[in-house]
Amino acid sequence: MGPALLLGIWAQFKLHHAYSKYSQVPVDSGMTGAQAAREILDRAGLNDVSVEEIPGQLSDHYDPLKRALFLSSDIFRGQSVAAVGVAAHESGHALQHQASYSLLNARMALVPVTNFASSASGLIIGGGFLLAYLGMISPHFFSSIIWIGIILFSAVALFQLVTLPVEYDASRRAKEQLFRLGLVHEHERAGVSKVLNAAALTYVAALVSSILQLLYYITLARNRR
Repeated sequence: MGPALLLGIWAQFKLHHAYSKYSQVPVDSGMTGAQAAREILDRAGLNDVSVEEIPGQLSDHYDPLKRALFLSSDIFRGQSVAAVGVAAHESGHALQHQASYSLLNARMALVPVTNFASSASGLIIGGGFLLAYLGMISPHFFSSIIWIGIILFSAVALFQLVTLPVEYDASRRAKEQLFRLGLVHEHERAGVSKVLNAAALTYVAALVSSILQLLYYITLARNRR
């Protein structure tokens, strides 16, 4: 798990470095993140998708059930390359939803399963460890229940696997719309790309971490036979 932890730390560092740098670079159009998102949505005929402000930093997301973009205050009100890029990325998810993008639909279907599996697998594996250590269950029984936890945790890894291409595709759509609509200029392309690529790295790190954790659990279960 060491490499996964280092990758996660590095990905977060890259994201915050890129975001901090380009949140200080004004976008030539003078648009806020909210205005850029609204322009992209309206041009795509998504007038019914609202753009709302929420607290927090980098808490931005698209909710397909509420059909709304939720942008953190810095993104919603910001007039920077970073703000416009992040807002456009979330708009990209709305465009995916409009196009019935198959992987977005798959991720939406996996959300309730993943929420349950994440909690249940941790309870089963962690609780099993504790009970086995205290001698309250036999090693044989622990070896049996840990596989249930592994199967459940596999859903978490699958969710991360599906999420990665969804995020990259949303960024691709975002950059395409930003330049097609003239919301950012050519010399701002590098800044937008660096912010969105850094954000994507966090999803790469999450996927690697989930896979390595799953392999660890499998190795542990096999050694307990």
